[in-house]
Amino acid sequence: MPAPVDLACVVHCHSTYSDGTGTVGQIAAAAARAGADAVLLTDHDTLAARIRGEEGWHGNVLVCVGVEISPRGGNHYLAFDLDELVPHEDRTPREVVAAVTEAGGFGFLAHPFSQGSPRFERASGMPWDDLDDPGFAGIELWSQVTDTLEGLRSVREAAAFVVAPERVLRAPPARNLREWDRLAARRPVVALGGIDAHQFGVRVAGRVPLRLMGYARSFRHLRTHVLVDRPPTGEARADRDALYAALRAGRCYLALDSLAPARGFRFAAVGPRGGVRAPMGAQTPADSGVALAAHVPRPAHLRLLRDGAVVAEAHGGELRAPAAEPGVHRIEAHLAGRAWIISNPIYVR
Repeated sequence: MPAPVDLACVVHCHSTYSDGTGTVGQIAAAAARAGADAVLLTDHDTLAARIRGEEGWHGNVLVCVGVEISPRGGNHYLAFDLDELVPHEDRTPREVVAAVTEAGGFGFLAHPFSQGSPRFERASGMPWDDLDDPGFAGIELWSQVTDTLEGLRSVREAAAFVVAPERVLRAPPARNLREWDRLAARRPVVALGGIDAHQFGVRVAGRVPLRLMGYARSFRHLRTHVLVDRPPTGEARADRDALYAALRAGRCYLALDSLAPARGFRFAAVGPRGGVRAPMGAQTPADSGVALAAHVPRPAHLRLLRDGAVVAEAHGGELRAPAAEPGVHRIEAHLAGRAWIISNPIYVR
């Protein structure tokens, strides 16, 4: 079996079709400057970028057009693989998820654990109310903007985040991880890292001379790396579908690439002779002859967690442990006290 191809994706991004300040082309160019391979665009309540033919390859960057279904006050849903917009008016969150599925799409809860900021009163929470809905594919485990802003304690910290995000981003909130572990114990729940990028500013003559959190700088930090089965072909629809299939299956991981490049990370259940029995997102029977094996591209502090509890640790480039106990197993890699990589689980049953 050939090695999967690692695509570094920026997920949850807004353009001028909703409340962002960059065009699709400008966002793709920013992603290229940041070294990303794909952008998952999610404008609020519109598929205009797709309708107007802007989905596809922009140079070396693949733009996939989803939508952030955005009821007032919360329950926002990042939905993908839709041909038509799913309205949310007069629908419960569970009905929105079901409508997306019925239309052939899939989705992720946007900033589902948002609680608002205790320091800044205007930053109200935007949570998801029905976390036990069995219909969604996964969750935005770490929201680069929402989770960070809600954790800031002063204007000084907020300014530091705007000026140098890499000095502030450390890890997803512990409550997010705990709740994800709880949900994943019941059924597979895919985790991704979302940017929620808008590039706040004012457009003048097609440019944004005054801006905060520019796209290119935002895209250098938290990414969702998606492991696709084959190299991109250049045919936009086929490449998009391959990315969606891997993302939906949980063959992906979160990485803080500004801390260190994460491409090359691997986590799988392997047999005695090294063959892959189950990749990330898949299930495998408990078997003492099968090992859970992780590899990172540079030495780090590695932790294997089962159902949220650490069951093995190592410092270096490899971790290997028997897959003998049932449970939801995932990897965390830490550098300099920060979360560098968070894998999606392997489900040992």
